[in-house]
Amino acid sequence: MNHFYALLSRMRHIRRWSLMVSHYPENLAEHSLMTAILAHGLAIIGRDIFGKSHADPNACAAAALFHDAPEILTGDLPTPVKYFTPYLRKAYGEVEQAGTEKLLSMLPDGLREAYRPFLSPGECCTLVCEYVKAADKLSAYIKCKEELRAGNREFKEAQESAIKKLSNMNMPEIEYFLEHFLPSFELTLDELK
Repeated sequence: MNHFYALLSRMRHIRRWSLMVSHYPENLAEHSLMTAILAHGLAIIGRDIFGKSHADPNACAAAALFHDAPEILTGDLPTPVKYFTPYLRKAYGEVEQAGTEKLLSMLPDGLREAYRPFLSPGECCTLVCEYVKAADKLSAYIKCKEELRAGNREFKEAQESAIKKLSNMNMPEIEYFLEHFLPSFELTLDELK
């Protein structure tokens, strides 16, 4: 019996933003889906708007679906804790790697190598990793904007940090998304129709 897919289904039980008071609670499954949608979109923007013919939207979406999967076993360690010291970052990296190996061990031998690039970020192509990382940060930024829009000032500093990280990535795809798509996140359902 292999438990891989059953364990992945538990992503919905892993709460994100655990140190923050959230108006809209978010779980790992919701975050992973949004990150996959954004990674796919950023890769399409890269390919179709900026001529990056080697951008693969489908590979980006698949990698983003699994980018935080080890957190099923490790939990979501808040960013301020994870990066508090170089020692903690290194130690948590080792914990994440152990989680990845445990997940891979739950697959039959014939499937492990197919999933390894998705579960081990360093093993996917550089451009895919770039888009997933950008989408992850963009997803966090959108979450912060939604919380602030609901009157939750708890996310003010996190939003400032997220936009700074996005800006530091120097990706025209991010700027394009922020200009052409982000304003819609401020609208109500009726305004989106």
